[in-house]
Amino acid sequence: MKFYKILFTVLIMAAVTQTSCKKFLDQPVLGNYEAANFFNSDANAQTAINAAYVPLLFTDGGSNAIWVLGDVASDDAIKGGNPGDQADFENIDQFNIIPSNSAVEAVWKRYYDGIFKCNVVITGLPDDNTAVSDAVKKSCVGQAKFLRAYYYFILTNCYGNIPLHLKVETPEEVQSPALPQEQVYAQIETDLTDAAALLPATVSSADGGRATKGAALALLAKTYLFENKWDQAASTAQQVEALGIYNLTPLFSDNFNANKKDNSEAIFSVWHKSGSNPFLGNNLNQWFAPRSLNGYGFFYPTQSLVDNFEKSPDGVLDPRLGYSMAGTDAPDYYDTTYQNEWSTTGYISKKQIQPLSEIPTNIKGDGNLNYEAIRFSDILLAEAEALNESGKPAQALIPLNRVRKRARESYLHDASLPGFGTVPAGLLPDITTTDQTQLRDIIRKERRSELALEFHRFFDVIRYGNAYANAAMKDVPNFSYDTDKFFPIPQSERDTNHKL
Repeated sequence: MKFYKILFTVLIMAAVTQTSCKKFLDQPVLGNYEAANFFNSDANAQTAINAAYVPLLFTDGGSNAIWVLGDVASDDAIKGGNPGDQADFENIDQFNIIPSNSAVEAVWKRYYDGIFKCNVVITGLPDDNTAVSDAVKKSCVGQAKFLRAYYYFILTNCYGNIPLHLKVETPEEVQSPALPQEQVYAQIETDLTDAAALLPATVSSADGGRATKGAALALLAKTYLFENKWDQAASTAQQVEALGIYNLTPLFSDNFNANKKDNSEAIFSVWHKSGSNPFLGNNLNQWFAPRSLNGYGFFYPTQSLVDNFEKSPDGVLDPRLGYSMAGTDAPDYYDTTYQNEWSTTGYISKKQIQPLSEIPTNIKGDGNLNYEAIRFSDILLAEAEALNESGKPAQALIPLNRVRKRARESYLHDASLPGFGTVPAGLLPDITTTDQTQLRDIIRKERRSELALEFHRFFDVIRYGNAYANAAMKDVPNFSYDTDKFFPIPQSERDTNHKL
């Protein structure tokens, strides 16, 4: 097998536990290496797979712009901030999108960089590599296949038909046409099936943030869901449940608490650590915070999203609203009171934000909060949707009501809620209808509230189809499902890949 020269510029991923900080690897390895010469030890193989995680990080809210394509493009959020500040992000908001848009460019470059790093590992660790132990080789290849699938899942949902790169390629091989989305999904399925067979069910606290068997199965369930393969989506989601590892946290807000990173609901998390060298902090803490608190003041939730959250007959709001945002209907912004001048919509996100007691204004951009890319509640709602769409609405009620029960029982676990100790009458009651159409609407509404401001909404809106998308996005300027369901392939790729 012929190997080509590759450049490794490896950053260190940090794993954080509640009591200590441990590193995936102690030192970076920098320089030019022949792949055959680099993959000559377990330590070097670990270094290479660590590098494949780096594009996931939100160490710069501008370069990892999936929050822009995933939520600002949707009916859940607007760019916010001052007019003209990050104008390209505002153009996403307004659907004045050209191929050179910086958010469109950023997500493409970052996630294809992740794919390249995964291909370095997979290409460098063939079966006949005897310099690396079988256990490390199995672990690294399994992680690389999961990460490659994750990057492709994001990319194809953003851009539709895209090039598929599955090895370290020559310059000629990099020239690749955009392949049908169905072919990209098929490769994602293959990678995740392989990863699930290679990866362990659990990892140690020191390896927090690494991919596991559950992460591979969870992403596979979501992939089937996006392909409308309902039976496979439901059965794979049930495989995740059957592992017996994951459970809903007692409090919804535990998923956005830096002190509870090792929680039972986190299936796959992007780990951040403040005060690290190299820098590993969650920079979204600054991008999303109000300007008066040394933030940039971006990412405002919409009234449409607020209106999606249910109320009890007595007007008590779904507590997830107050956990997800601060504003007119939820004035508490952690240890600060919401100020009207913070947002033009009347609301500001609390997800990806930490209180000043944890991250003060002088280190605002160095947050310690993980991004939970896949949560167990996401998989339960995927299961509910898949069961309903496959003609099993009665079965779909079980995972759906499990999510709703956790939400309303916040009143049994959060002493700061008024009336703590008693669930308000009629708040988020169990759903009983087995009418498929009614239940479809309920599940979609539930998913929107549960996963609000976690960068998933635009992709859900699009996969629900033309009628839903145009209705949901009716107040978004210039949006048309037929022309805007995918973002344009970036100009930089058009300029260099002449087979597009």
